Amino acid sequence: MDRRNTKKIKLGNIYVGGDSPITIQSMTNTDTRNISATVSQIIALEEAGCDIIRCAVPDIEASEALEKIIKQVHIPVVADIHFDYRLALSAIKSGVSALRINPGNIGTKERVKAVAEAAKEKNIPIRIGVNSGSVEKDILSKYGNVCPEALVESALKHVNILEDLNFYDIAISIKSSNVLQMIDSYRLISKKVEYPLHVGVTESGTIWRGTIKSSVGIGTLLCEGIGDTIRVSLTGDPVEEVKVGKEILKSIGLLDSGVEFISCPTCGRTQIDLIKIAKEVEEKVSKLDKKIKIAVMGCAVNGPGEAREADIGIAGGNGEGLIFKKGEIIKKVKEENLVEELLKEINNL
Repeated sequence: MDRRNTKKIKLGNIYVGGDSPITIQSMTNTDTRNISATVSQIIALEEAGCDIIRCAVPDIEASEALEKIIKQVHIPVVADIHFDYRLALSAIKSGVSALRINPGNIGTKERVKAVAEAAKEKNIPIRIGVNSGSVEKDILSKYGNVCPEALVESALKHVNILEDLNFYDIAISIKSSNVLQMIDSYRLISKKVEYPLHVGVTESGTIWRGTIKSSVGIGTLLCEGIGDTIRVSLTGDPVEEVKVGKEILKSIGLLDSGVEFISCPTCGRTQIDLIKIAKEVEEKVSKLDKKIKIAVMGCAVNGPGEAREADIGIAGGNGEGLIFKKGEIIKKVKEENLVEELLKEINNL
């Protein structure tokens, strides 16, 4: 698919936009002032495949804690700041790789200028983040309610503030909990600016519901070439956000690494406990550093034939199963030994 051509910005050692790979972001849900807890969570996110992490900065203590956090992690840290420009200046001093702050919400032009100049001096980009709950009253009054046009106008208002200060190291997010509104908003702004876009459905819900909404919203835009970095917002462990983000990218061919896992939905032909086997295999290969496609299929109908494009897989039988490679059967195994034997063959690939 053809991606929209955007400006390239740099966060630490990672690029966003232009011809850079689409990155996956998340946000810690620890108290940033709790340095050990925050570092532990970021490390877990790194291991899951997170590229960029954002931390809330509610006060000076949190902004100062970032300095110690940054020294112990390996991915760019973004400071999430609202209203208080002093927190942005403190976070820059602590060594963050980017800011998430809306310049129109931090007071006078002098305060905005201070933040922009400090960020520019350190080559730190600023992400402008607008959502359906942050649109200014005058814009809401103009449009009557929150709509894509209102969200885009609000974002561009903040962009113009920075551009007037000759600051152009900008990324933009326009999020909504309404999937269709979110899609239309990003489509609209993608026609108006060349800044990289941070794409996501905000407040999407619990892991189950949020995964569905995020997959539809983010996936639709990525398939249209819109989006340079993504965040799946879920109520739960942020590691799950990264897992979902990776699967979204894999499913549309934008992440060409790691294990691709497929399994059939089972039916009346299935004679082994395929659901249990599929869950066990998926869990055991989740952190495997191999670029392979694994299939767990319920019977001969959905076995080596239908999943012949898989590198390796299982096809169930009556209390037993076949292990196949590239559609060719290599051995027959009892059901209780299927997972163990499959893992052995995977490790031998």
